This record gives sequence, structure tokens and C-alpha cells, in this order.
Amino acid sequence: MSFTASTIEELNLLLQFDSSTLDRGIKVHSNARQEVIEACQSLFDLGLVSQPDGGYLTDAGFEALAHAQTLAGLLCDGASPRAG
Repeated sequence: MSFTASTIEELNLLLQFDSSTLDRGIKVHSNARQEVIEACQSLFDLGLVSQPDGGYLTDAGFEALAHAQTLAGLLCDGASPRAG
């Protein structure tokens, strides 16, 4: 299994949400990149956000965000040397 371009878009979109509260949402406008619009629709279809154009994280979305942040921290921060 590997990440597809659409999965990466979904992860990046999840990371736009504020992890400190469920009371702040996002809005993906109709003039956004098509990949972002599709990622948002996918997150909605998966039950992770409340609206097809963003809205708020659901409880499952909030949990997914926590996992996405952990993964991003492991892969993007480069805090530890990689085994080679």
C-alpha cells in the first residue's frame, strides 16, 4: 500500500484544521484547485468532515487529524536520523 496523490491531498487538507477545538472549520471555495475540492468531497464521503466543501471535523475526523499530525511529525520534521 502506498499513498496516492489524492490521499496526500486529503492528508494536507486535514492538516488545515485547528486541532485545539472542534469549533473551527474550514471552507473550500469553488475556485480552489480541483484536487483540493475532490479531497474535501472525499473527506466528507468518509464521514470525516461535516460538509462536502469543508465545514467542521466530525469526531472521526478529529481522530484522523490527530493521526495525520503524528504522521506528519514523523515524516516531515526530520527530528531523528533515518536508518540506512
